[in-house]
Amino acid sequence: MEFTTLGRTGLKVSVASLGCGGGSALGQSKGKSEAHSIDLVKKAMDLGVNFIDTANAYGTEAIVGKAIKDRLRDEVVISTKHHAAWSGKIHTADDVIAGLDNSLRLLGTDYIDVFHLHGVGPKFIDHGLSLVDALLIEKEKGKFRFLGITESAPPDPTHTSLSKALEPDCFDVVMFAFSLMNHNAREILFPKTLAQNVGTMIMFVVRSLFSVPGRLQSDIQELVDNGQLPSWFAETDNPLGFLVHEGGASSVMDACYRFARHEKGADSILFGTGDPDHLKTNLASILAPPLPSEDLAKIDEYFGHLEGVGLDFPR
Repeated sequence: MEFTTLGRTGLKVSVASLGCGGGSALGQSKGKSEAHSIDLVKKAMDLGVNFIDTANAYGTEAIVGKAIKDRLRDEVVISTKHHAAWSGKIHTADDVIAGLDNSLRLLGTDYIDVFHLHGVGPKFIDHGLSLVDALLIEKEKGKFRFLGITESAPPDPTHTSLSKALEPDCFDVVMFAFSLMNHNAREILFPKTLAQNVGTMIMFVVRSLFSVPGRLQSDIQELVDNGQLPSWFAETDNPLGFLVHEGGASSVMDACYRFARHEKGADSILFGTGDPDHLKTNLASILAPPLPSEDLAKIDEYFGHLEGVGLDFPR
């Protein structure tokens, strides 16, 4: 495993962070047992992953708590979250603090390393920012060490929420979408996080766009029809096959992880899985060398202008 410093937090975190939500939720969304999911978290830690990301909305905090209970607390970095607003409900500061307290209980820990306001879209960013002072009081009590915020990527393809959140410089960590076909964060967010030494957690690196059979082809056809990609992309069953070759990526998924992992300013790459073999494959890609420079140039040429591609909520 390789480790990096998570911005100004000073936390030494693995460059791969285990996401406990998403489409798999450690296998829970696929009907796997709690014991299976606990064992999966333990396997990730045995392979060197020390950064684990969950949320009260994922339903996996208790699983993470059981997985880490026999570990020394300073051997693992825990990130969890609570929505400022979601599904028609605007949460008060008291609501979020109650959620924080419940997360501490479920995780079985005295403190959380990074506590995020979760999935804050443009409509609610002002409300999210209004909660910061109350949360910093809880931080002073020792309930969490660093404050973070995550974007709601599907309704916010140009990162307006996090752009605004970074202005008062009150967040130590931010989580946002960045992928092989969606990399406008390179111009919009990374310059700000680097300048402010804010830690970054990169999500949506692999989503339905790359993992659901047929999805990539259908989305690319739409992009071709809209004049956003050359016509030849729609004339092949493997439109990203140019990235898979000797000396390049071993698969499209491998290319996705390697592209994000080696972006300047990307601290830790989130990945999710419910399968032990898939866990090892993901880690191998995140730990692989950068893609060849000629392939990176092609990615920039073809996809650098795209906006909002592959941003959808997990199913």
